[in-house]
Parts: sequence; C-alpha cells; structure tokens
Amino acid sequence: MEVKKVIIICATVVISILALFGMSFYINKSPAKSEKADRYGFLTLLPPFVAILLAFVTKETVSSLFVGVLVGEYMKCVKNLNVAGSFVNSYLELCTQVIKTMADAWNSGIILQSLLIGGVIQLVAKMGGAKALAEALAKCANTPRKAQIVTEILGLCVFFDDYANSLIVGPMMRPVLDKLKVSREKLAFIVDATAAPVAGIAIISTWIGLEVSLITDAFKAINKDVSGFGIFLQTIPFRFYNILILLFVAMTAITLREFGPMKEAEKKARRSESKKEVISVENNQKFDDVKPVEGIKISIWNALIPIGTLVLGALVAFYYNGYTTIMGGEDKDLIALMKKSPISGKGIFEALAASDSSVALFQAALLASIVSLIMAVCLKMKFEDAISEWVNGMKTIVITGVILLLAWSLGDIIKELGTADYLVGILKNSIPKFILPTLIFIISAIISFATGTSYGTMGILMPLTIPLAWAINPDMNYVVICTSGVLSGSIFGDHCSPISDTTILSSMGTSCDHLSHVKTQIYYSIFVALVTIFICYIPAGFGIYWYITIPISLVVLYIGLRIFGEKIDNGEELNVILEPEEIKIEQGSEDLLDKEKTTEN
Repeated sequence: MEVKKVIIICATVVISILALFGMSFYINKSPAKSEKADRYGFLTLLPPFVAILLAFVTKETVSSLFVGVLVGEYMKCVKNLNVAGSFVNSYLELCTQVIKTMADAWNSGIILQSLLIGGVIQLVAKMGGAKALAEALAKCANTPRKAQIVTEILGLCVFFDDYANSLIVGPMMRPVLDKLKVSREKLAFIVDATAAPVAGIAIISTWIGLEVSLITDAFKAINKDVSGFGIFLQTIPFRFYNILILLFVAMTAITLREFGPMKEAEKKARRSESKKEVISVENNQKFDDVKPVEGIKISIWNALIPIGTLVLGALVAFYYNGYTTIMGGEDKDLIALMKKSPISGKGIFEALAASDSSVALFQAALLASIVSLIMAVCLKMKFEDAISEWVNGMKTIVITGVILLLAWSLGDIIKELGTADYLVGILKNSIPKFILPTLIFIISAIISFATGTSYGTMGILMPLTIPLAWAINPDMNYVVICTSGVLSGSIFGDHCSPISDTTILSSMGTSCDHLSHVKTQIYYSIFVALVTIFICYIPAGFGIYWYITIPISLVVLYIGLRIFGEKIDNGEELNVILEPEEIKIEQGSEDLLDKEKTTEN
C-alpha cells in the first residue's frame, strides 16, 4: 500500500512538471504584447477548470481554489522555460493577489458582515432564540413538505439581497428542517435558489442598479436612448430560469419527489437518528452544536429582535447609503427627485439601486450584534461571556472567509487572463437569428460557471449582446429577449458554480458541506436549465410569447419530476407533528410505524 502511494505521488510530480513545461512552451509561442485571449488561447480555461475539477475529485474546496489561483498566477508569470523561477514568482504573486483582494472595500465588507452575522447567530442560539423560533415555526411547518414551503416563502421575503438571504434564512430554518429530518443539502438548495434568482428579478434590490446601468449603457452603443429600468421590467417575464427554478423548488416541496444525489441525501436524512450522522462541515464548529445558556428564559423574541434588527437595519442602511450616494453625486435629476420625494416609490427604488450592499449589510450586522449583546446582558449573561460567545460565532465563519478570498482571487486572475473574451470569441460566430437568445443564455452560463460571478458575466456580455442582437434583428422585443438571456444565464451559471460566493454563503448559512451542496444542486439546476432552453428560449427566438412557454415548461418539469423522481415518504406519510419537546405520530401503517421506531432506537 505504501509503495502504491509513493508511485502515485511520484507520478503526480512528474506529470505536473511536464504540464508546467508544456504550458510555458505554449504561452511563450505568442508575443507578450498580443491580446490576452490570443496569447493564452485555450489555456485561459485552465485555472477555473483545475479548481472545479480538483474540488469534485478531492472534495476539498480550499486547496482546490488555491491550486487554481496558483496555476493562473503561473500563467501570468511564466518567462521562457524557466519553470522553477516562474513557479516561485507565481507563489509570490498569489500572496500579493490575496492581500489585494482582502484590501478591496467590497470584499472586506462582505467578509466582515458575514463574521458579524455569525456572531449574531451564536448569541441567538445561546439566548435560546433559535430553539424557541424552531419550536414556533414547527407549529406551522410540522412536516417536511410544509417546512420546505415555509423556507421558500421566507427566502422570497428577503428579496432585497442574495447575501442577506443566504445568511438569514439558512440559520433560521436549519433547526426546523433538522428536526423534521430534511437534509441540509435540500435546505441549502432552497436557500440558494431563492437568493440570486429572486434578487436578480426584484425591482427593489441591490442588483437593480448594476443591471439597469448595464442595459442603459449598451443601448447607448447603438444610439438608442431608452429607459434602462423600463427595459429591465420588460425582461422579467423572459427571465425563464429565475422563474422556473423558484417554481421547481415549490414543486419538489409539494410532491416530495427527488432525483439524483439529492434523493440519496434526503433518504439518508430521513433514516438518520441525528443530523450529525449526515452533516459534515469543513473543519469548523457548527451553530447547531450551540445550546442555550442554562437557566436563561427562552423566548421567541430572543431571535426575532436580533434578526428583525438585521433585516430592517439592512433595508434602512440600503436606503440611507444610496440616498447619500445620490446626494453626493452629479446627477441633478436624481438629486432633485430625492429632495422633492425621498420616500416615494421611485425615490426608494433609486436609493436602493445606488446603495453599496457590502457597506449596508455590515452596518446592519454591526447594529444587530450590538442589540444582541445588550439583550444577552439583560438576560443575565455576563458581558464577558456574551462577548466570548459573539467571537465564537465569528470563528465559525473563518473558513468561509478563506474560501471567498480564494474564489475572488481566482475571479480576478481569470479576468486578467481574458477567459471570458476567449469564450465569447469562439462561440459568437455564425449565429442564426432564432438561436441567438439560447446561445447567449448558454454563453452567459458557461462564463458565469467558470468565473463564479454573475455580476462580472453581465458586465462582460451586456455590451456585446445588445449591439449584436440589434444588428441581427432590429426589433425591440427580440433585443429584450436576448438581454434577458444574459441576465438569466449569468444567474444559472452562478447558481451551479462551486466557486460562486452565493453558493459558498448558502452552504455556510445552512451548515451544509459545500461540495455536497454543489453536487446535489447541480442536477436540479441543469434540469431546469434544459427546460429553459428547449421550451422557453428556442421558441422565444421564433417569437413565441412567455405566457405560452412558461405554462408548458411547468408541465414538462412536473412530468420530468414524476419520471426521474422518487417520493421520499417517511415524514409526510406518518404525518409528523412537532411539539416543543416531542414528536407525535397521529396516523400511519403499523409497518411504517415499526420501521420508524426501529430507526429511532
């Protein structure tokens, strides 16, 4: 056995050295001053491909991302055939890149607010708020079916930001779904599916500013002065993936049918006596390990007040941040609007669109932390103990911060290497009119999956898509459909990508193993995307309207779920009713009851 390991290690080293020599030779064939996509060619795909492949093979995210970043830096640093020198330089550049990524105000804001929310969640658990909330929700979410529906509804309620959704809904519903033996993988899927897909089509969200500005600028390139917000509203019915994935989540919850790895995860969760048999989180403490302080008065308000402060504080912070940005800017029309009607529908929309979500969420999370600490002290916790628990909560998020830093670093390197430009260049030629919306959706998905960012993909493709669509068919409805392909495809690719920050945050918020979340979710996302392509975007290219294709898509999704899916019985057939400290079985066959008792024993 030891000899086999040595052989594998030696073979890996030899292959790696040969690969580095081959890479160096290929890159140095092209002049250094040539376009990046031309210089690196197909090798521009290597860093994200290596990171994604290693993540699935090794089932370890941090090292996989590290290697992907290192490969990208090596490509940038390669000089002649000096492999050793280039490798050393690439390591040094990797360190510089991570520091630069951490120094970015947006990135540091996201990491800081994630840490603070981790502290809030810990304090809520120690105050007994999580337990009380779980018991209260269990009264209306007392079966796996109802619990999943309630989770989706909560996800729809936190529509204004995808990060906030992942970090609020996951921890809130995790104890409820754990008690009902619904897998963490299914919870993570519901949370992820109601994050970016909802924020991307919400008319009041942190996404709207970017989307509207990209649309407006792209139309200016074809000398069309349009309302970017008006075009955005027109794209909503054609955002087929966003709409269908939300409906598909509800469909799986209602039917309790699952397929692929999710089916196995759900079966295992239903059979397990404890979630600890099912869930593993990457080397960090889990929130569900936290028990309330002995003797503390358990109340639902111990959860609702901190979480409510976080949600309401976020909305207020979004508005105020956007308001100050507008008033400090040079757009006289917007300034006049905010002076005249600051709390009108349009005023609120413009303020939210102009806000910096990383700053606003950090402000809200800090306020929620302060409120939680004050509550903990009022509930007879010692101040130093409350601070200690708050810090312990932040420790659970450290691994997520590491993953985010590496994922962002990889995204920056991919941009420098021209990966997106290369993909667009090889896919955009010889485009028939009817297939363009579909092709744009697919290209957007590929780039977003490879880069882990829907924002970046939208920024890259929108300026190319609208002029191209107008040149092929100067019809506004056709251009709107193609525009929706960029927005919807970017979210699909981001939804699947293991290096996406929203995917990572959804895993963290639900305490689900990250790669287990990716592996179970990707089957569902691809299934919905295939229906999106064949039933929605291809017909849309022929001019068939959305109110025809969406109902047909629902029928196809249901038929596919019936064919490929298997009903996960247990919880619903036994009609499990959760009370605060017990499970009561009202009806069910004796055989099923005996089986359940055997499992629990």
